[in-house]
Order: sequence, then structure tokens, then C-alpha cells
Amino acid sequence: MRPIKKKEGTGIKRVNINVEVSLHNAFKAATAAKGVDMTTVLLEFIQNYVGKHESTTPKKSRRA
Repeated sequence: MRPIKKKEGTGIKRVNINVEVSLHNAFKAATAAKGVDMTTVLLEFIQNYVGKHESTTPKKSRRA
């Protein structure tokens, strides 16, 4: 078995989700009808969601 190659320094993180086949097909068809790809739509949704729900409390720092 070969290890999965990682792209170093790309600044990109892959996300996998489990979606029912019918929902996936409907989403793919809807995005294709608009002339955009599914990744673009999902990235825009995630950016909007984070913008609306981002925590205003400072993150706790790690102690060394």
C-alpha cells in the first residue's frame, strides 16, 4: 500500500462529506444549470457562514 501524497505549502485543506445520492445529483444539476461548479458554491457558502458566525471571543493560546 502506498501512502497518500500530500501537497506541501498549498494552503488548501480537503474536506469530505457524506451526502445522499439524490441530494448530490440535485446539487450538481443545480450548479451546472447556473454555470458554476459545486466547489465554488460550497466555498462561497462556507465563507458566508464563517463571516456570519465567527466567534468574537479571543482564542485561548497554548502554553509552552
